[in-house]
Amino acid sequence: MSEPSKVNLSEKLFAPRQTTKETSSLVKLAHTSSQEVHNALDGDSESGWYRVLRRPQWIWQGVDPIEMESVFAKIASAEAQRTNDDLLDTVIGYKPGNWVYEWSQLGSKYQRLSRECLDKGDKEQAAKLLLKASTHYGIAAYPHLKGDELAAQAELQATLTYKDATELMPHQVKTIDVSYQGKTFQAFIHLPCTDKLLPTVIVSGGLDTLQTELWPLYQDYLGPAGFAMITLDMPSVGHSAAWPLTEDTSRLHQALLQQVRDVPWVDHNRVAMLGIRFGGNAAIRLGFLEPSRLKTSISIGGIIHGLLSQPKLLNSMPRMYLDMFASRMGKNWVSKASQVSHMSAWSLKQQGLLARRKVEIPMLGVSLKDDPVCPETDNQLIALSSRGGKAVTVPAAPLHDGYHRVMSTVVDWLKDTL
Repeated sequence: MSEPSKVNLSEKLFAPRQTTKETSSLVKLAHTSSQEVHNALDGDSESGWYRVLRRPQWIWQGVDPIEMESVFAKIASAEAQRTNDDLLDTVIGYKPGNWVYEWSQLGSKYQRLSRECLDKGDKEQAAKLLLKASTHYGIAAYPHLKGDELAAQAELQATLTYKDATELMPHQVKTIDVSYQGKTFQAFIHLPCTDKLLPTVIVSGGLDTLQTELWPLYQDYLGPAGFAMITLDMPSVGHSAAWPLTEDTSRLHQALLQQVRDVPWVDHNRVAMLGIRFGGNAAIRLGFLEPSRLKTSISIGGIIHGLLSQPKLLNSMPRMYLDMFASRMGKNWVSKASQVSHMSAWSLKQQGLLARRKVEIPMLGVSLKDDPVCPETDNQLIALSSRGGKAVTVPAAPLHDGYHRVMSTVVDWLKDTL
């Protein structure tokens, strides 16, 4: 795509609109006070911020920590009108200080740098910079609430820059169009080579993550180990936004898995499912539903049972998470108590899957130590409910090393099971 068309697209996407709603005003729940969250996978909820600031994850995804803190400082110091004067990241409209605006500015910066590299003939560096641009646009759209027009425009930019990057990458990236219930969603497959059938890992992140943000898993771990990686968004997010989140968290993954047999580079006898946070719920669920098509299912810090079965814990979650769950479920103008009570239906134990019978494929439950969202008992349930299953808890500190050890454990497991 030429430079002028990119600029024109950005100007068109983010053109000022008087009716654009600010993110924190979209979901109407009867909120009571919520406690702060501090953990390695989810980051920190801080007084004065609507969004949970996911510093550890964003740094791991390649965000420069100095630039990140600079963005936070610009948002905090803005004197523009806010939806809530007590919440710094609620500046109304696409302007300096607005969350989407500030993160999109960084995305645009990396797009410009990539074009400079491309002009010099350095395709590899240009691709890396476009991936960084895509990541920043994805963070601009966070937490991806329905009806957030500015976030939707940032999501589109994330996808466009991601696709531009894939055209410059040294490995092949293909798009898979999957039909389900009369609609279509897109998945991306990364291929280390195309001259043989490859063991393949289907990957989904959490409910606040786009599939375009999962590329470090391939670049640093799955690709070098010789695995193909297929990513897809969770129901209600990104390319899967047309389907609300229901108790059947794995229905889109199941549709993709059934279609994978027609993808020419995939060894359909060696397919695994890997999920992070709510993606872990979908991964383990899919293992029970499709043991003949999957070799293994893996959950990283999965929201499986413990959190979902304890209303007091759910009730004390940061407001952003409660809004996010309500948005994913398509619920608005409901009481907080009603929403919290309904969420136990997502528990895989409540659904009669975990702790009732052993599935014939080995499953892995792995998380960082002292994870409040994924207690060790959840991973043990996964291990006990599968033949050859395993539960692993990795020290959380130092943080970057914790992430690395989790993924190293996953890759070793995949090599054994695939």
